[in-house]
Amino acid sequence: MGNTLTGLIPTLNNALDTVSRENIGFIGNVNTDAKAEMAAVGQTVRSPIVPQAALEDITAGATPAASGTQTITYQDVTIDKSKAYPILWTGEEQLSLRKDGIIDTILADQFAQGFRTLANAVEADLAAKYSAMSRAYGTAGTTPFATADDHTDFAEANRILDDNGAPAMGRVMIVGSAARAKLEGKQASLFKINESGDAGALLRERQMRRLHGFQMGFSGGIKSHTKGTGTGYLAAAAEPVGETDIALDTGTGTILAGDVATFAGDSNKYLVNTTWAATPLVLNETGLVEALADNTAMTIGADYTANMFFHRNALLLSARQPAMPEGGDEADDVITMTDPVSGLTFQVAMYRQYRQVKIEIGLAWGTAAPNGKHGGVLLG
Repeated sequence: MGNTLTGLIPTLNNALDTVSRENIGFIGNVNTDAKAEMAAVGQTVRSPIVPQAALEDITAGATPAASGTQTITYQDVTIDKSKAYPILWTGEEQLSLRKDGIIDTILADQFAQGFRTLANAVEADLAAKYSAMSRAYGTAGTTPFATADDHTDFAEANRILDDNGAPAMGRVMIVGSAARAKLEGKQASLFKINESGDAGALLRERQMRRLHGFQMGFSGGIKSHTKGTGTGYLAAAAEPVGETDIALDTGTGTILAGDVATFAGDSNKYLVNTTWAATPLVLNETGLVEALADNTAMTIGADYTANMFFHRNALLLSARQPAMPEGGDEADDVITMTDPVSGLTFQVAMYRQYRQVKIEIGLAWGTAAPNGKHGGVLLG
């Protein structure tokens, strides 16, 4: 191990080559906020949300109408995590391995695990935002894309985004390994060069880029949702289209954030925004697609795997290097390394101690879902 981290750059680059083969789907496909550089751990970065205004009639007159005032709201993202992956070597450990010529191999593996662990932690935080999405499609417990040469799952995901006004460009679909296996095993049309127009990328290279307008991504961080125990609940009042606060009565058991709620006579699957403690039950941003009558029965769906589809503005990632005090701390050397796949920039700091050396690979980050109406869950 060299006197500074500069001598370890080839080893660090080898480690980045290793981590680049991990399934990281969310990090590179969501909005990022550069203002995070100015926020300390525990502080928030505000992302403005501009509402849609109502149209007005144009009426000739001496002056224009005094209208157009809007209330700009915000989605806050907090830099709530600052983590380091530690690597410690004593002088005796280095000596025993250097004579065998394997110290650089072990170091590269340690760095790879550090980069991988941090990237996967960020990925998991973004995947956990599934409960903030608007609606769901599919059958809980059934892997999507399982019907041969049937692309309905793509079509219905696009329909939800279309209905919610999400832009056509910038749409993303992130699925887990089970859904990916169905895409590769059941959707033969994706392999046909004359139909896919992708020169056999899936067949030969296992590459899926854009399908039905979605930038495809695959993630090991996809979450599994365990539903609440709620049963027997009824709507306590009639509710209009677009309503997000639903009063309930009768019924027993829990209703959790991320539960899929359906109402008798309405085929739409609504995602519950927050864990229910008392009326009203809060649905996500777009609310009811169909009007709800008083005493309509509500059902909580089964456990599911939360594959996700969204416009990239639905999710927000703020990430930066952990802060150093002015003038630096006791680190003997500090460098940065950027993962070419996730785009995350890690801080690598070396601390020389009594007869040992400690290396920290660090990252600070926070995540939010500022525009959940532009996203949905593809149930698996």
